Amino acid sequence: MSTARMPDWSALQPGFADPVHDAQGVFRAVLDALARPGQLRSVGKRLAHSAEASVAARATLLALTDATTPVWLQAPLTEVSSALRFHTGAPLLGGEAELATAQFALLTDPARCPALERFAFGTAGSPEHSTTLIVDVPTLAEGHAGDGGLRLRLRGPGIETHADVTVGALDAGFWQARAALAPRFPAGLDLLIAAGDSVLGLPRTTHVEVC
Repeated sequence: MSTARMPDWSALQPGFADPVHDAQGVFRAVLDALARPGQLRSVGKRLAHSAEASVAARATLLALTDATTPVWLQAPLTEVSSALRFHTGAPLLGGEAELATAQFALLTDPARCPALERFAFGTAGSPEHSTTLIVDVPTLAEGHAGDGGLRLRLRGPGIETHADVTVGALDAGFWQARAALAPRFPAGLDLLIAAGDSVLGLPRTTHVEVC
């Protein structure tokens, strides 16, 4: 007789109401955000509110992960973990020892972000073998918003001249550490900044200047 324990689904939240079309919609929004850095894209109000992570962060993970994509969680998020296990089957990682094996990483406490060099960067021959960081922040806006966030100027592919954004909870030190990774190109880290149902794409090709 098997003694294996059944998973505890008591904290399980509903996934997408229309799994196929909702996932496709989120996928398109994320791709568009990465193709046009500096322009926020909405993933839509496709999920119920959770105090653990934004709709944008959770919807992105539900749309982009499956049983072959390890996800590193900065904190043991009960609702997020249950949803990912049930709806996607994604292997969940935790602890800094597993940073380099994650394909996606969800940062819900950006002020305590691990050193960026601990994540996977890929190689010159296989730059796609890298971690995509999904960073949940309290505030995110195009232009120079007066909400106390850090003002950033973006330049690079997908931006005609420059684009300005305001991002909360990520200090200048984070952006300095990211800039220090530029010599590793084409290896590197791609970022998705999430707040509410909005996502900002910052591929490794985007130069970020703190204003």
